[in-house]
Amino acid sequence: MKTNYKILDELKEKLNHLRQNNGEKVAKAFEIEYTYESNKIEGNTLTLQETALVIEKGLTIGGKSLNEHLEAVNHSHAIDFIKEIAQNIEPINERNLLQIHSLILQGIDNANAGKYRNVQVLISGAKHVPPQPFLVAKQMEDLFIWYNENKDHLHPVELSAEMHERLVTIHPFIDGNGRTSRLLMNLILIQNGFPIAILKGDAENRLKYYNALETAQTENDKQPFLDLIAENVRETMERIIKVSGNGEK
Repeated sequence: MKTNYKILDELKEKLNHLRQNNGEKVAKAFEIEYTYESNKIEGNTLTLQETALVIEKGLTIGGKSLNEHLEAVNHSHAIDFIKEIAQNIEPINERNLLQIHSLILQGIDNANAGKYRNVQVLISGAKHVPPQPFLVAKQMEDLFIWYNENKDHLHPVELSAEMHERLVTIHPFIDGNGRTSRLLMNLILIQNGFPIAILKGDAENRLKYYNALETAQTENDKQPFLDLIAENVRETMERIIKVSGNGEK
């Protein structure tokens, strides 16, 4: 069943009116939640409150690893970076993608930050086997050719979901593929006037996310994943509208 993107466009219109009044504080809260959920998907154990304290106050949380702290701070910096690209209407290209990845792994794995992998990788628990390392550079080049050919033809939410799925399927990095793919998706969304989409990191939602990705990767059926992202964008917009004090249906 084809996603109804018209509903998303209508919600975006409604959101644009509200943003003029109290956008900044609400946006910051959602960005911290996005960092928390995106890192949680990858196994980070900081709570939402701890994530906020690390990002906003620079606090160290007892019993949590240095890497978990760095993942929170790095992801926050990467959000700032994609917002800057979107505001400056910069092109979305490989150079910017590598910069996003570099920010994600800053101080965690500097040797691989912002660089494509040169070894074969396997994804734990997944049927999909990413391409051999010697194919990665060409597949990434093809990904951005596809993006430039389709960016003016697909609905922005569909485009963002496609790029998310295609990038994570290539799995071009040693680590940080999921976070980078979600940041690329959100860069496309915010550049097109949509808010960031927050995929949940709890066990149930993470399983739905991985199952939809695996269906796209192994059965060549992308619709469940496209629907999942569209639904997520809709839910995020409805929440922002409600929080902004205009929750009437």
